[in-house]
Amino acid sequence: MTPIQAQSLPAILQGKDVIAKAKTGSGKTAAFGLGLLNKINPRFFGVQALVLCPTRELADQVGKEIRRLARATSNIKLVVLCGGKPLGPQVGSLEHGAHIVVGTPGRIQDHLRKSTLKLDGLTTLVLDEADRMLDMGFIDVMQDIIEQTPSSRQTLLFSATYPDTIQQISRRFQQTPLMVTVESDHQASVIEQLFYEINKHERNNTLLALFEHYQPESTVVFCHTKKQCDEVAVWLRDHEIEALAIHGDLEQRERDQVLVRFANNSCSVLVATDVAARGLDIKALQAVINYELPRDPEIYVHRIGRTGRAGEKGIALSLFTESEQVRVKAVADYQKKPSIIDHPASLNRDANFSLQPQMVTIQLDAGRKNKLRPGDILGALTGEAGLMGSQIGKIDIFELSSYVAVERTALRQAMNYLAQGKVKGRSVRARKIR
Repeated sequence: MTPIQAQSLPAILQGKDVIAKAKTGSGKTAAFGLGLLNKINPRFFGVQALVLCPTRELADQVGKEIRRLARATSNIKLVVLCGGKPLGPQVGSLEHGAHIVVGTPGRIQDHLRKSTLKLDGLTTLVLDEADRMLDMGFIDVMQDIIEQTPSSRQTLLFSATYPDTIQQISRRFQQTPLMVTVESDHQASVIEQLFYEINKHERNNTLLALFEHYQPESTVVFCHTKKQCDEVAVWLRDHEIEALAIHGDLEQRERDQVLVRFANNSCSVLVATDVAARGLDIKALQAVINYELPRDPEIYVHRIGRTGRAGEKGIALSLFTESEQVRVKAVADYQKKPSIIDHPASLNRDANFSLQPQMVTIQLDAGRKNKLRPGDILGALTGEAGLMGSQIGKIDIFELSSYVAVERTALRQAMNYLAQGKVKGRSVRARKIR
């Protein structure tokens, strides 16, 4: 078990309220997932567990993980309720009975108002990444939802940071909770942290120098604003580095495509705000770059914890100006170790450097609604299309569309087949995602 599981799971299984401070990737989903599954009565087709998440991406990820954990138990039904999707199919899923609901606050509130979701049989409430839900302005919605649940429920609150508002939520809605804290300190042997002092006008050029020097294959660049994200992504693309921006202004379809491309290695760099990056299921990330340091050192520690996972080494690189030195000191004080300061002059520049990923993404106009499965796409491409299995990467199936990553060298062969051939007995439209 991970530290958060070892410390929280016994209390969760005993039915106690828990407030846990743990970062993304700490194994907290399995902790509360096993806890809520332990209490589910499959014969009662009412909602017995509700998990609130700040973003659709995190809700989807949590839903997949709980479904995986539930495989050993028969007849457990889970429904994901998020915005950006039509209400009708969600209402239909709820009418068939659901044991577990995972969703975002706004959409959960919509269903409660329409009486399509009833929580009077709820036994477990989970607030996942509660600090982000508060940051996104969901406090009133959260309170409205919680007030419609039985007072006898078990409440599990997970948060990467522990501001005053989280303490207030805990005092109001939890009964003598057990406090569990897993320190987010990052070992120097796992994550190398370097801070580069720059002049204000040098930010973009130094960012480019970091890529030319370290040449990471997968990177998240953190920015403060949506506008900054777009500008930085354009700057990197203009300098032959394949980068995509993700932030709150993107439509859901665009967000899905950006995340699919980053996760399947057909995009090398994701430029993100903190809120947009929450809940991203990123398995192997070589580098995190802070285009601008956050004011809160806890957020810094949370950001860089996305690299150096699963036994791999990672690097965290941060840019700061003279006026931002106080932020570097705050990080050093928080981590109880000095920050290593470097200068852009130490970076080896490579004018010919470019970062174009090996994979490209093809979108198909068929998905779960068409009963399409990953094996159908894999079979079509390795069968009549003649691609080798090693040339095909991650396959993602959505409701009405699917995405498959193929090696750049095999793109023409795959597209030629899809233009003429069939997948699962039907012709599908295919296009390369740019």
